[in-house]
Amino acid sequence: MAFLPPFISPGQQTPQGSGQTPPGPPPQFTPQQPLTTTFAVDPGAISGCLFRYTYIWPQSGPGFWFYPVFVGRTSVSGFRWNGFFWTFFGMDLRQINSFTCF
Repeated sequence: MAFLPPFISPGQQTPQGSGQTPPGPPPQFTPQQPLTTTFAVDPGAISGCLFRYTYIWPQSGPGFWFYPVFVGRTSVSGFRWNGFFWTFFGMDLRQINSFTCF
């Protein structure tokens, strides 16, 4: 049985205490992927996207909308849009091919 994160309403305080959820759904477009790719994303670079709608292109799999609320030395966590609602999510910075935020 797969674990499904609980539904989190926009603006609701998270149980993890990591901040508030995004104010609403992400933009309704997919941005153009930057031409440059990296071996690993620098924490300082992605920290400029904290609490902003961010589009992530992972090393494998399709891109997705993300709303980061925490950036660590080797990871980032926040909320991932699943097409219907936001779920809490985290990933290793080495798994990110590129990103852009708005």
